[in-house]
Amino acid sequence: MLKQLPIIYLVQDNEWGISVSSDEARAMDAYEYAAGFKGMERLRTDGSDFEESYHAMQTAIDYVRTERKPILVHAKVPLLGHHTSGVRKEWYRSPEDLAKHAQQDPFVRLHQRLVERGVKEDALADIQQETTKYISSQFEMARLADDPDTETVREHVFAPTPVTEERGVRSPRGGAKVVMVDAALHAIEEVMQQYPEALLYGQDVGGRLGGVFREAATLANKFGDKRVYNTAIQEAYIIGSTVGLSAAGVKPIVEVQFADYIYPGFNQLVCEISKSCYLTGGKFPIQTLIRVPIGAYGGGGPYHSGSVETTLLSIKGIKIVYPSNAADMKGLMKAAFLDPNPVVMLEHKGLYWSKVPGTQDAMTIEPDADYLLPLGKGAVVQEGDAMCIITYGMGVYWAKAAAAKFPGKVEIIDLRTLFPLDEELVFATVRKFGKCLVLTEEQLNNSFVQALAARIQQQCFRWLDAPVYTFGALDLPAVPLNMELEKEMLPNAEKLAALIAEILNYYFLKISFGFKEFAVIFALP
Repeated sequence: MLKQLPIIYLVQDNEWGISVSSDEARAMDAYEYAAGFKGMERLRTDGSDFEESYHAMQTAIDYVRTERKPILVHAKVPLLGHHTSGVRKEWYRSPEDLAKHAQQDPFVRLHQRLVERGVKEDALADIQQETTKYISSQFEMARLADDPDTETVREHVFAPTPVTEERGVRSPRGGAKVVMVDAALHAIEEVMQQYPEALLYGQDVGGRLGGVFREAATLANKFGDKRVYNTAIQEAYIIGSTVGLSAAGVKPIVEVQFADYIYPGFNQLVCEISKSCYLTGGKFPIQTLIRVPIGAYGGGGPYHSGSVETTLLSIKGIKIVYPSNAADMKGLMKAAFLDPNPVVMLEHKGLYWSKVPGTQDAMTIEPDADYLLPLGKGAVVQEGDAMCIITYGMGVYWAKAAAAKFPGKVEIIDLRTLFPLDEELVFATVRKFGKCLVLTEEQLNNSFVQALAARIQQQCFRWLDAPVYTFGALDLPAVPLNMELEKEMLPNAEKLAALIAEILNYYFLKISFGFKEFAVIFALP
């Protein structure tokens, strides 16, 4: 309504929702409800009357074409059939209700109207026979069609991405260091300069503010409010609207203001966006880049500090990116934009400005405009010779701080992308050392890192010299507002160092008895 777009909303109202009648479920119908929307025109029609419906739709079409404004058409229609073969209409509808709806059968009414207009019964019978024959032949064709090849069941989860190798200049000579939030800002600006079909929208990203973290600062001024604009606090719309825009050839970049706010948009993300490529055999992937500031920082409390990666990773058909420094942010942001699939980019608020002690390494020399970092490639950010830590986001900096107490011992892997995951790097690193810890900011129980630990255990069991450790936040339902309680809940370098010491105390020993060898793993007290 806000933009007064020329849209026809057609509501076919049969007054039933499976077994729930309109009297039970609502106080008003869609026509009455639409009266509350400023600027919405509306009309009613008898949806079982062909002529009336035809003229009503012609009126609606003429209105949106001339006035360029929205209209709702409320068409009252009968419910004639069963909901499904397993939900029979006689189970919940009275004989009186069935008879009432039968009297409004549009086929019967159209037949009668045509006879009144002089059409012969023989001609109508021929049309019905021809139509029935055509439908039967098409049904039979579908019934006799071969089943799909079962070998194709895994195909078309994603459309092929054009970015498969790292390319461009990551650290240009003479380049200046930037914070992560500026790397993201510059990436979006360069994208919008190069691709006129790119849009950026979300809460507070347009106009005066440019994002609550200034992550879109100046973009509205540079590209105008038709390409960079604010939305209502409506995540279902922010995420769901990318489906239609993508279908129309637009390349949307949207922002959900905090990770905790993403849940209202899950219906669209799960039911439409993630499934489209697979269910259409690869014909209609949804290209969308969803930016999500995430993580605990500065006492944000229970509604601004959450981590949602495990929940997102339970959705098949989307990609999840989680950079930990400015160079990765820019390279991954551009690769995510060029990816024809839906990508959620998780951006830790505490790393945006490197204000958290120990996160200065999140500032890097800004890559050139041509730099691309493919999704699904992890990185060794610190080498060691005794064990490895697998982590991402803020975990990289906890790991670095804790590893400093064990010089040369701890190798640190930054996953950078959570799906697709660089399993090759993870497994190879674990096999090299035999000792591994998987670290997250999320609450630990049933988390992504616990699932990853199970996969490591399965793939690397013969090389392990100790259990695969996992470490994360306490299993609490929310991040406390009080900063001392927040600190107690979250991982930190001190807690992590204690676990590293414990892992390094595990020893592997082979014992031979005749022709047999036994492996013994033990930990010194």
